[in-house]
Amino acid sequence: MAPLATLYGRDVTFAAPYRPSPSAPSQALISWQERVEAPAASHFFAGLQQSTRLSARFTASDRRMPRERDVTPRVAEIDRVLEVNGAFLGASAKPAAAELIEPDGGALVDLLVPDSKAAEKESEARGLVQVKIGQIDLEWIHVVSEGWASPLKGFMRQAEYLQALHFNSLRMPNGLLANMSIPIVLAIDDEQKESIGNASSVTLVGPQGDMVAILSNIEIYKHNKEERIARTWGTTAPGLPYVDESITNAGNWLIGGDLEVLKRVKYNDGLDHYRLSPMELRAEFARRKADAVFAFQLRNPVHNGHALLMTDTRRRLLEMGYKNPILLLHPLGGFTKADDVPLEWRMRQHDEVLKAGVLDPETTVVAIFPSPMHYAGPTEVQWHAKARINAGANFYIVGRDPAGMGHPIEKRDLYDADHGKLVLSMAPGLERLNILPFRVAAYDKTKSKMAFFDPSRPQDFVFISGTKMRNFAKSGESPPDGFMCPGGWKVLVEYYQSKAKEATATSP
Repeated sequence: MAPLATLYGRDVTFAAPYRPSPSAPSQALISWQERVEAPAASHFFAGLQQSTRLSARFTASDRRMPRERDVTPRVAEIDRVLEVNGAFLGASAKPAAAELIEPDGGALVDLLVPDSKAAEKESEARGLVQVKIGQIDLEWIHVVSEGWASPLKGFMRQAEYLQALHFNSLRMPNGLLANMSIPIVLAIDDEQKESIGNASSVTLVGPQGDMVAILSNIEIYKHNKEERIARTWGTTAPGLPYVDESITNAGNWLIGGDLEVLKRVKYNDGLDHYRLSPMELRAEFARRKADAVFAFQLRNPVHNGHALLMTDTRRRLLEMGYKNPILLLHPLGGFTKADDVPLEWRMRQHDEVLKAGVLDPETTVVAIFPSPMHYAGPTEVQWHAKARINAGANFYIVGRDPAGMGHPIEKRDLYDADHGKLVLSMAPGLERLNILPFRVAAYDKTKSKMAFFDPSRPQDFVFISGTKMRNFAKSGESPPDGFMCPGGWKVLVEYYQSKAKEATATSP
């Protein structure tokens, strides 16, 4: 097996390299090999090779297994490989100066028209060809306008689209790469294309009929849907939620250009105060005097296993010498599939978790990440990690099957459960980010609480999947004591009971 450095054309960065200072260029990164002794490195590569062989053994049988299969042996092996001498949360690394990590491109993109020019730009927008956009398009405008996708400054033109689609990155003017694994594009149909004609700018009109943004210096190019779907999801199987919602019936053209957003995107759903921009998050981290920020993305309710992981991560960061690491608890707030718990209910549940003291409000910032969800596995998790760099996070927690889902037509996972964290550790443009692959937590029957899985006594642990959790809540049955704080569980039960009542009311 070739050394990882040779295989990927650079120094080993599996453990996510550590920067000596936030302003240091990527060439100055201290590689993983420089932080471990040679025997440990050999052990690591041997473990990785063994893990690869183990993966091959599981592949054939996994194709026939349902999503809730027993992953215990593989979990134990992968975590053993990742934890070799600092490969898991680099235990020998030393904290950098108390500065936040720089955003991609060196400065946050801010595409909101300043108040001093608002009237002028609104007048200009009224005189342009208008293009109607959908809800997901509006969510992407929100994302790009606040700098989550920095250095991107609008919907992608063809050159940017092809780089994102084929290389998962954008080449910046300084020659460095910024990770960009998800194409951020706007589709238009033949009629809209014809109405635009030779115009160089258009006005984007939101789902409610309000003018949202000006798109200027536009470029229109072909929307090859099959290629986009195949390269983003690795399959063209029917039933992919984002594809069904936003691509299948979209226009056959893409329009790219520079965005000028006329006013801040708001949803007026009672949750806008949670929608902190990267700039606002950075200000909050600075106010709290954070010297490290570790981000945890989720689109599910928080149970005590999640909380164990997050509190243990903070403990490890303190042991490494950081003085005030701050958790960014960052639920995804854009489009999600129909069977996910809606954002409003998830935020209520998260509030209960903090009220119960399961997570410390003094060291936790809860905010909404406005991106739509693709369920594109290892491809999409790069986008999730990259966006958190722009928000100021220098550590990113990743677990089993991030951004994954069950195969839409077969009884198996769509993606290998371990590939997300492996890909993140090698992804172009993410070299500055410390990737934290977490140990798996399960319900320990001997302690009546969530604990890290111990492979020496697997019989003592119960894995409570999302499906089991939903079934408990739907039936009103309580999960084992110590699985979730009572207030948080009550919110879930209320949600599923409300769904049951709606279904009864609408049934014939």
